[in-house]
Amino acid sequence: MRLPATPPDLHAFVQTVARSGKEHLVALLEHKAVGPELDGRYLHWDELRRHPAPEGMTHEEWWYRVKTARTTLGADLPLLDKTGQPFSFTRPDGLFSGLHRIDRQLGKGLELADPQLANAGVRDRYIVESLMEEAITSSQLEGASTTRKVAREMLEQGRPPRTKDERMIFNNFQAMELMRRNAHVPLTTSLLLELHETITRDTLDPGEEGRLRHGDEPVTVQDRASGAILHVPPDASELPGRLRKLCAFANGSDGSVFIHPVVRAIVIHFMLAYDHPFVDGNGRTARALFYWSMIREGYWIAEFLSISRIIQRAQMQYSRAFLFTETDRGDLTYFLLHQLDVIQRATDDLYAYLERKGQEARQVDLLLKEDAGLNPRQRELLAHALHHPTARYDIQSHRRRHGVVYQTARQDLLDLEAAGFLEREQVARAYFFSPVAHLERRLKKHKP
Repeated sequence: MRLPATPPDLHAFVQTVARSGKEHLVALLEHKAVGPELDGRYLHWDELRRHPAPEGMTHEEWWYRVKTARTTLGADLPLLDKTGQPFSFTRPDGLFSGLHRIDRQLGKGLELADPQLANAGVRDRYIVESLMEEAITSSQLEGASTTRKVAREMLEQGRPPRTKDERMIFNNFQAMELMRRNAHVPLTTSLLLELHETITRDTLDPGEEGRLRHGDEPVTVQDRASGAILHVPPDASELPGRLRKLCAFANGSDGSVFIHPVVRAIVIHFMLAYDHPFVDGNGRTARALFYWSMIREGYWIAEFLSISRIIQRAQMQYSRAFLFTETDRGDLTYFLLHQLDVIQRATDDLYAYLERKGQEARQVDLLLKEDAGLNPRQRELLAHALHHPTARYDIQSHRRRHGVVYQTARQDLLDLEAAGFLEREQVARAYFFSPVAHLERRLKKHKP
C-alpha cells in the first residue's frame, strides 16, 4: 500500500495568504459552505484533493477551511506523538451518530436478541465461542496460517499446539481470557507485560517475551507486499514514560475531561499500536486491550464481538485509517470513525449469528416436545448436528464449549447416545460421538 499524501503545511499557508491581505483570510474563514465533513465523509487531504474544490477556492484553501472547522469541534488528548504534539479528535456528526448506534445496540441487552442468554450457561458458551473466533482471526491478522477448522478443534479439544501458528492462536485465547478476568483491575505496565508474555509465549526468541523492546532493536511497521516502511514507532527510551501515561489514560486517572468510553477504548487500541512497545505481538496486544477497556466500561456485550474478523476482511482500510491519523497531525478522528464502523459491523454479525442459532434451536424445539428431558447444552448440540451430519463430538470439546466439568459433559453425550441421537466410536483411548443417520426422523419419534 502507498503512503497517503502529506497535507499542506497550514502555518506556511496562513503566512502566504496573510501576505496577500487580511481580506482574503477573512473571506476564507467566513465561507459558510465548508464544514468538517463532505457529504458525511471525514476526508483526509489525500482524498479531498481528488474532489472538486468549492467555487472560488483552491484545494489548499479548501483544506485550510476544513481544518479550521474541525479545530472548533476538536479536543486534545493527554497522549503525545513522537514530536510532542498531543493527539486530538474532532466531534463531527458521524462520530456522534456512530457512538449513539453502539450505545443503543450494545446497551439494550442481548437477551432481547436471544432469550436463551438469560441462562448463564448459554451465555458462557457464547462467550467461549466469541473468544475462540477473536483468538483465531487476531492471530491470522499477524500471519498465523492455520485454518479456522484446525484451530477451533485445537481450542475445543484443549490439545497442545503443534506448530508456531497454532501456538499463536492458543496464546491469544489465553490472553483474551486473562484480560476478561482482569477487566475490573486497573491497567499497569506490569499487567501489560503479563499480557504480552501470554500472547507471545514460545513464539519469540528467549528473553523477548513480556518485556519492552530495547534501543538496539529497531522496529518498523512495513507493508507486507512491498516492504515499504509505513510507521516508525517512538524511540525505545521513551516507552516507560509513554506507557505510564497510557495506563493513566486507560484507567481514567489522568485528570482529562470526560471522554466517551468507546472513544477511550479505541484510543487505547491505537496508542499501543502507535508506540509498538514490543519486538512482536503489538497488534494482538492492542486488540486485547480494546476488549479489556470495553468490558471495564460496562460494555459486557463486547465479549461476544470479534473485531479482528471485520478488520481481516478489509486490512487496507484499517492501515489507511492509522496512516491518515499519523500524517494529519495526530487527528484520531479517522481511526475512531473506522473503528466505530468495525464495531458496528461486528455487532451486525453477532445479531445475525444469534438469529441463525435461534432458528436452529427453534427447529429442534419443533421436532422435540418441551418435556423431552434434554438440557440446553444437549439441544444446542442436536441443533448443530442437524445441519452438520458428519460432525464428531467428544467430551473435552463439549466441556470446553459449554464451560462445564468433565463428568457433566460426559453424561450429556452418553445420554444423547442412549436416546438414540448419537453413535459412539472409540479411537485409541478416546470416545467420539457422531449424529445417527436420519437424525431428524429420530427426533420426531423421540419419547422421553
